[in-house]
Amino acid sequence: MTSQDGPAADGQAADGQAADRPARERLEPGRLALARGTVNRVTERRSDTAWLKQAWSDPRTRVLVVDDGRALVHFPSHANGRRTAELVLVPPAQAPAGVQFLLGQDGDGVVYFGVNAPLPASDDGAKPTSLRSVGALLADRDAGLMTHAVALANWHATHTHCPRCGTATVPEPAGDSTRCPKDGTEHFPRTDPAVIMLVTDQEDRCLLGRNAAWPERRFSILAGFVDSGESAEHAVVREVHEETGIAVENVRYLGSQPWPMPRSLMLGFRADAPDGQQITIDNAELAEARWFTRAELLASLQAKEMAIAPPVSIARAIIESWYGAELPD
Repeated sequence: MTSQDGPAADGQAADGQAADRPARERLEPGRLALARGTVNRVTERRSDTAWLKQAWSDPRTRVLVVDDGRALVHFPSHANGRRTAELVLVPPAQAPAGVQFLLGQDGDGVVYFGVNAPLPASDDGAKPTSLRSVGALLADRDAGLMTHAVALANWHATHTHCPRCGTATVPEPAGDSTRCPKDGTEHFPRTDPAVIMLVTDQEDRCLLGRNAAWPERRFSILAGFVDSGESAEHAVVREVHEETGIAVENVRYLGSQPWPMPRSLMLGFRADAPDGQQITIDNAELAEARWFTRAELLASLQAKEMAIAPPVSIARAIIESWYGAELPD
């Protein structure tokens, strides 16, 4: 499958061109919108019921309410037109009833919880907003809190019964796991690893594809889930060949980002395609695939002839790391 899942690069030319700039084969800290965070998860407190109870009763504690992947968000206005977003966090006394889970504690001692419940009404302009829509606009703390909360809320909403006996499970006090009251088994959140890779040929052109279910102008790099008993590196080779007929080598890891929609962990890679190969799309997942030079990609984006993955996705960060600068939307 193709995937849609920051500051400008140093040394960007005045005209935005990056054709002569060497590709950076690493993802700069902070460029992965959903891999940020400043709150300590305090995992040692998850089984401390007395501490959890005290933290919930502390008026300084803040709670993030999430429902179906959304939270209430403020969008403050800035004189310079910059777009940012801030989560609405409430004290425990104002939180609705629902499954609770510990998110962590910051350096000032403030504890954060999440609650999976219908979003409360807002009278101050806050809007229900999805993580996909707002993740790149949030500051580091809020990005980490919402990503963590959405991941746990999605798991609790979809894993309600014991897979061994079918009994309804009970969340543990910190909400990071559940327990079956009948057979006593513990159950933990599931994460599905997926690889996402930018393939370049011997001319340093990048390979982009369009998923058959996407609009005609939408392109991104290739991606796919890791099979059972398969390494991530082997998944890169397999997925690229399955979807485009291109054999790749020199697979190398770039970085990772959670994508809790509903439960993926995106593992970013680069790979090289030897000369002498023709693209042959699978016609099942891909509608088309093409090689792009940096100049061709920029020109297509500026002319609105195509669009790439949004800033919240690791796909966008990987493409821009190859290009050498931020790209226009």
